[in-house]
Amino acid sequence: MAARRVALPAADDLFRPTSDPAEVSGPRAVPAPKAEAEPAKKQPSGRVRHDEKMTVYLTSDELLELEHARLTLRKITGSAVDRGRVVREALAIILGDLAEHGDASQIAERLRTS
Repeated sequence: MAARRVALPAADDLFRPTSDPAEVSGPRAVPAPKAEAEPAKKQPSGRVRHDEKMTVYLTSDELLELEHARLTLRKITGSAVDRGRVVREALAIILGDLAEHGDASQIAERLRTS
């Protein structure tokens, strides 16, 4: 019996751009910071295609807590909530708190004591 050859994708297929080149017209615009008198409400990106990726390592207990939170939120909200969305929502909350309270924010306090 002859060995079966598997067709692999070409390098062009593996390294193709993930966005339409017509949409990308130079460097990304950075929004101007809001006035200090009116702290910005951080909003998560929600259910959109995400072009950037970050890897976070968790302990088994942290992962179980995250999964438990996801299931609890699914029960409360009645909608399918994935772990990435839970993390993006939590990130928006903590970044909003940091923008509003600065040195007195929860994240600053927790990082100061750890």
